[in-house]
Amino acid sequence: MSQNNAEKKRYYEPAPQDIDVENFKKVVTSRRSVRKFTDKAIPAEVLDDCLDLALLAPNSSNLQPWTFYVVQSAAKKKQLVKACLNQLAAKTASELIVCVARTDRLDEMAKMNITEFPFPEAPATVQKYYRFIPYNYKTGYFNALGNFKKVAFKVARQFDKQLPVTAFNPADAKLWASKTTALACENLVLALRAYGFDSCMMEGFDEPLVKKILNLNNQQYPVMVIAAGERAEDGVFFPQYRFDRNLFIQKV
Repeated sequence: MSQNNAEKKRYYEPAPQDIDVENFKKVVTSRRSVRKFTDKAIPAEVLDDCLDLALLAPNSSNLQPWTFYVVQSAAKKKQLVKACLNQLAAKTASELIVCVARTDRLDEMAKMNITEFPFPEAPATVQKYYRFIPYNYKTGYFNALGNFKKVAFKVARQFDKQLPVTAFNPADAKLWASKTTALACENLVLALRAYGFDSCMMEGFDEPLVKKILNLNNQQYPVMVIAAGERAEDGVFFPQYRFDRNLFIQKV
């Protein structure tokens, strides 16, 4: 086989056929927002595996714009409980994990996608893509790049051009990173449930105080704080219920 043909050979990854759907459903349906935990610790190897599974969440262009702060320092944990408004879930949790969306290392992540590409060398198209993709989410000093993109996109759409989602301002970039980070958060809590532990995804927290505790910069955004541990017998306060699915699912 010529080198040219070898380079064009496609990568294939067969889908596994032995996945237990019923067990997956059990994990999803038994995940609850647990408000009270026992004092049982989550084994370190279990927590590490759950975090590794969180990192496998889908994310835009594999830029992985997240950091998970596992707060285990007694002093910082006490501060974080206060920042979480002294919620019972925070006070009784074995672990508190702050899930942070980041827009401050786009260039670094793009370069790593080239240097750590899973083939001996990243194809030229991949290298070109990762040289330009960070600008899709950057907005520049005084939002100069964001404003330029807004005008350019408006003009391009006059010519019926199809254009991707981009960041026209820091709020757009924050939203993009937060959406991606939330996907990883879901992986994390489902992994905990699969191991027999539970969680509470808390958005009720004092964001400036959390940023101060963790010394976050202005491009690092706490998306949620996840309390995790073993469910107490009275840890779930109400039965789960959802509204009629027709309110949310539309087939067009």
